[in-house]
Amino acid sequence: MNNDSGRAPRRIVVTGAAGMLGQNLIPRLLAKGDRVVALDKNAAALGVLGERATQAEIHDADLAEEGDWSSRFAGVDAVVDLKAQITSADRALHLRNNAEATERVVRACERHGVPHLVYLSSSVVISKANDFYSESKRRGETAVRKSSAPHTILRPPLMFGPGDIKHLGLILGLMTRLPVIPIPGDGRFMRQPLYVGDMCAVIERVLERTPAGDIFNIIGHERIPFVDLLREIRRVRGLANLFVPFPHWLFRLALRTQRALMRRTIFTKEQLDALTAGDDFPIDPWTETFGVPYSTFGSMAPKVYGENDDLRVALLRANQTAGR
Repeated sequence: MNNDSGRAPRRIVVTGAAGMLGQNLIPRLLAKGDRVVALDKNAAALGVLGERATQAEIHDADLAEEGDWSSRFAGVDAVVDLKAQITSADRALHLRNNAEATERVVRACERHGVPHLVYLSSSVVISKANDFYSESKRRGETAVRKSSAPHTILRPPLMFGPGDIKHLGLILGLMTRLPVIPIPGDGRFMRQPLYVGDMCAVIERVLERTPAGDIFNIIGHERIPFVDLLREIRRVRGLANLFVPFPHWLFRLALRTQRALMRRTIFTKEQLDALTAGDDFPIDPWTETFGVPYSTFGSMAPKVYGENDDLRVALLRANQTAGR
């Protein structure tokens, strides 16, 4: 059966399918008539995806280990690799999930002759930061670049959108519970946020192109101080938080104390270093290349950080139930 575009439906594997980007991308691909195989190892978040994307073929799979997941690459039209280990103080965990898992994905693409691997790298590969996350993403991107698999590499920065529970969405959760929010330094370090819907649209356009080993920096067009992002979220939610500057040494101490008391990592010192690294990423003309208009932070913030982000609520509930 052909879809509305007149082409035959494609079979697309999406890895890291249960994260924010996958939760937003997969329903769009299904709406275009594509058949989607969704792979992720977060069973709780996969449950949320299953409710949102009932036509997707969903599998619990750890791509850092050998398994029958690789057989699902046979005969597909594309693999979209979205997986990412973001928050952890454990270097081995970053290398396992961002580097070793990518190397396995690449080998599976080569073995099955996948016509197009779309790899979601990160702007951190061109960052001043040199933390566990950037190290592992650089190694993952290198594996894709050196492979024989036809590929396209996309480098997004900080993304925001429905279902955000790890980035600004994590801070929103703190803002709804705490009247005072500590800010590292003066909070004026710049961010270049990208709306997840724009990233989805770019991936859709990339899937329509013949892969040529291109690398695109899909960077937000705005340069916004971090504290101004938080002020906009505060305005949208009608909150009254006080943002208090903390010297970096004191903020680091607070992070260590939080980790010791809560026995889990919410925000790492490596993430702090990356946040305050002073990056100003080059912006490729991706809006013109892919015909995707840029969504400003201010225009999307009410949709993302208002009261009606059901996806964010569902993911938080699922992860809490699973003890994550």
